[in-house]
Amino acid sequence: MRAMALDEPGRPLRLDLDRVRPEPGAGELLIRVHACGVCRTDLHVVDGELPDPRAALIPGHEIVGTVAAVGYGIPETRVGERVGVPWLGWTCGECAFCRSGRENLCDRARFTGYQLNGGYADYAVADAAFCFPIPAEFSDEEAAPLLCAGLIGYRAWHMVREASRLGLYGFGAAAHIAIQVADFHQQTVYAFTRPGDTTGQAFARAMGAVWAGDSDQSPPEPLDAAIIFAPVGALVPAALAATNKGATVVCAGIHMSDIPSFAYRLLWQERTLRSVANLTRRDGEAFLDLAGRIPVRTRVTTYELARANDALDDLRDGRLEGAAVLRTS
Repeated sequence: MRAMALDEPGRPLRLDLDRVRPEPGAGELLIRVHACGVCRTDLHVVDGELPDPRAALIPGHEIVGTVAAVGYGIPETRVGERVGVPWLGWTCGECAFCRSGRENLCDRARFTGYQLNGGYADYAVADAAFCFPIPAEFSDEEAAPLLCAGLIGYRAWHMVREASRLGLYGFGAAAHIAIQVADFHQQTVYAFTRPGDTTGQAFARAMGAVWAGDSDQSPPEPLDAAIIFAPVGALVPAALAATNKGATVVCAGIHMSDIPSFAYRLLWQERTLRSVANLTRRDGEAFLDLAGRIPVRTRVTTYELARANDALDDLRDGRLEGAAVLRTS
């Protein structure tokens, strides 16, 4: 089968035309991949910002495909089913976090496209317990970004769901989905982009933002909450400065540059600063149901599998509106 392999962080992916097709083990599904989203987390893995990826890794954790074969313990009736595979690929089910409904913090969790081979390939294997049915409302390409950009955006949004005025810092794949969830719940959204990114600001306004400006600007009124999707630590004090008393600022990325020191007055008056880590299967079930009801509309740019490096470059350089998706069939 074909696969894009990461031989060493910091180097471009290599097209492997002779990769051995994996076989599903007990409790696993073999999935014929149709589409796989290109996520900023993939970029962090490829660029070496996340340590110790699996050797000869196949990245990709926004996988949509059909079940081609099943492992022991999985009924044959699942063959042909369309499923999605997210970042969270396995948890132990035994640690204190798993037993308290916080499997996203599992001590031994393994992640798709990082410790487990992912979806930049014709086939992928995944634990059946961590796969989601994909709502019929979405094509394969439309559904792929929902499986990480959508899920992380949803988990972050859920922490600030009571806010009337919500700021989104970084308007890419996750934000263009989160704004639709916020709009559905009648929140007013303010979008912040890289300074001078008028194209991104126009995109945000087209998606429903009442205001869009540079990340170093102040919004026209104080925010009740903010979500930072861009992996830029300097945005933390900027977001805090833009918020009202009692506000919450959520850091939604798996990686962020160092946060600079800032005056305590920015955090004072009961503001809260918190992070989001991974997702739970409960998040996936709730979000995919909601996404179908809204319905969420993802804006995607598609690339053939062999052009995965081009997709990563476009994401790295901020040339995308919405999300990038690899098409494998």
